[in-house]
Amino acid sequence: MTGVPLNTQQEVLALLDEILSLNGRAATFTPATPLLGAIPELDSMAVVSLITGMEERFGITAEDDEIDGAVFATVGSLLEFVEAKLAG
Repeated sequence: MTGVPLNTQQEVLALLDEILSLNGRAATFTPATPLLGAIPELDSMAVVSLITGMEERFGITAEDDEIDGAVFATVGSLLEFVEAKLAG
């Protein structure tokens, strides 16, 4: 994944680890790591918590029409979403 500052990636991974209670597993994730459908902890309620957590941690607003399964397909797609929101 080019162009994603390491700190943003680390923050997203920390948020995943925290919200999904992965006990450090997220530290091994790469941008290619599949999320939705691959990590049992990532259910619909966790997605809502993750969106809220991203909004709070990054100071972004995720509109309902911007959120779909593709955003949560992989770590990389989630990073791209956060980066796009941060870029304004």
